[in-house]
Amino acid sequence: MLTAFIFAAILASPGEIELDKKLPVVFEKSAAHYRAIDAAATPFMDKGDVKEAVPHGDKPHGERRVPHGWDAKNGKLDMRSIYWWTSGHFPGSLWYLYEATGDEFFKERATVWTELVAPNSKVSDNHDVGFIMYCSFGNARRLLRTDRYDALLLETAASLAKRFNPDLGLIRSWGDIGEKRDFLVIPDNMMNLELLEWAAKAKGGEERFDDIARSHATKTIAHHFRADGGTYHVLNYDQRPGFCGVVQEIRRGQGLSCETAWSRGQSWAIYGYTMMYRETKDPAYLEFAQKVSDFAINHPNMPADGVPYWDFGAPGEERDSSAASIMASGLLELSTFVPGEKGAKYRAFAVKQLLSLCSNAYFAKPGENGDWLLKHGVGHKPAGGEIDTPLDYGDYYFLEALLRFRRLAGGFSPVM
Repeated sequence: MLTAFIFAAILASPGEIELDKKLPVVFEKSAAHYRAIDAAATPFMDKGDVKEAVPHGDKPHGERRVPHGWDAKNGKLDMRSIYWWTSGHFPGSLWYLYEATGDEFFKERATVWTELVAPNSKVSDNHDVGFIMYCSFGNARRLLRTDRYDALLLETAASLAKRFNPDLGLIRSWGDIGEKRDFLVIPDNMMNLELLEWAAKAKGGEERFDDIARSHATKTIAHHFRADGGTYHVLNYDQRPGFCGVVQEIRRGQGLSCETAWSRGQSWAIYGYTMMYRETKDPAYLEFAQKVSDFAINHPNMPADGVPYWDFGAPGEERDSSAASIMASGLLELSTFVPGEKGAKYRAFAVKQLLSLCSNAYFAKPGENGDWLLKHGVGHKPAGGEIDTPLDYGDYYFLEALLRFRRLAGGFSPVM
């Protein structure tokens, strides 16, 4: 076919040609997996009515649930509340499968699951509303070319902005807004700034959303990373007069220790600062995106297949496929902003990661892994939770990275 000939002419390496050839089969298999998850989850999605949200951003009561992962011990699909931090990823993956295949089934099911998480627009007790609402409703508005969800997304941005402390210049990740002892910030929060950047530019949006996003990103550069570009997971900022903004404590969080880099946190940083450069064109963010990327891809403990250990300080322990998928998606976008050999290096590393994730070592067979796509994810090893298991966000960024690669390779989505 002529299209295949054009692809071959554009692609720069044998690895890219190999990945391009795999895409149709990977998307076809992924679609079958997600049809199975949707069928298994649908009977359990709405066990009760969601009441109206109460003031101050407290979560409404209710039992509506979204697929999150797989409970291998009990052989059951792991369903979580619509207020769980990953509840936007399953709907988002359905949107990506609609984009990948053009199959109306995925548009219909994505719409159903997306609209289920709508009450999060009023929630201000966590920073994850950006994940929840932009991965779901953000993709819906993009692919459906509609503005009917804009008011909901703007309301979500306003809810998220309530967690911003102007004295510190940071968005509180964890904890109650008015809590005075601790002010906890994690690198994951970088991912939620995309919602604020969209809201700053949207019709009816506010410039302050961009101010908040830039302030948080810049302050995070100043405090959240070591000189070599490795990230801490949890920082606790002092709020007392005279000490305001001083880091009073470092916590290991989901990482191995306070002095090692948790691999998924590093991936959030790669993706987040690349996104901030895309949205602001501030060269400081592009420079820093390269620094945190270089730390990861050049780390002596990075495995040869590009799928990192759950922590860069834990060689020989479990891999985290979710960290690889997030990193690959971020690196592919970063490669479009960095010219020459360095940009090509980022792209090549992402392609290597995606080839690994598409292999039998990581991509599940039908009927195994709860029908989720990627095996070998690690959620929170220090707490003993979600170790060597599928993770919904791992699938989401894997599909996103494959779509990004297809566009870079010259492919066109069925959904235009």
